[in-house]
Amino acid sequence: MRNLIFSEAYKLLKQSKTYYALAAIFVIEIIILFSAYSQGQSVLDLLLDNLKNSFHFEGNLLNGNLLSYLILNTLWFHLPLILIVIISGTLTSEYKDRTLLSVMLQPVSKWKFILSKYIVAIVFTLLIVFFLALTTFILSYSIFGKGDLIVYLDTLNFFESSDAFYRIMWAFTVGAISMVFFSVVSLTLAIIFEEATKTWILGAFFLIVSNLLLKVNFDNYVLDNWLYVKLNDTWQYLFYYAIPWDKIYLNTVILIIYTIITMVFGIIIFTKKDVN
Repeated sequence: MRNLIFSEAYKLLKQSKTYYALAAIFVIEIIILFSAYSQGQSVLDLLLDNLKNSFHFEGNLLNGNLLSYLILNTLWFHLPLILIVIISGTLTSEYKDRTLLSVMLQPVSKWKFILSKYIVAIVFTLLIVFFLALTTFILSYSIFGKGDLIVYLDTLNFFESSDAFYRIMWAFTVGAISMVFFSVVSLTLAIIFEEATKTWILGAFFLIVSNLLLKVNFDNYVLDNWLYVKLNDTWQYLFYYAIPWDKIYLNTVILIIYTIITMVFGIIIFTKKDVN
């Protein structure tokens, strides 16, 4: 099993798509920072125009903490889309090149083989989120410096710099669970449909529908609280003035259960399929 995991990790690191993905994430961050540098202050002035008549603000609110929060908001759609392409490609490329058939002719257990792919996909996703968090903090703080964070969630919330960093760090940690879920879904879709184009289209469709349903009120307790689409923005709870940790823990556990179920479903399908 260890050899299979090392082999899958090597194949993932060897493919050029992996490094294109890292470059794409970095470029998106640069674009966001450049846009904030050129237009961010005017947006803040518009947002706080009425409040300036009642409150006196000190310091620069356009700072690294605000930029880190903005990057969090913009990349939670782009990042899973990139991961869908990369993770699913680790299997669809083997179907296309027929190397999967060669592997299955070896004394390799099918469930161990596909489990190793899931494990590598999960580890890779966590490393990508870590890379995103690291580059976000380095770029944001080096260009804009530290400062208090202002966030609008139902109402305006203000957080001191140290508290903001703590919340953003935890937001990346909680958000990583959501990214793992989409990576596992993309690999499961690759098992079912085999072809790269079909998998990418359906993966993107799954992501778009998930984001659309996120804001839908189903008027049903179970659907509004336990449906997977309602769990993908759990990281936003970190930016309420009083952090609802119980809600965050519950949502995270449920999403992990969804991830495990999806992974087990994929393993069962792969072990029962004939590899041609």
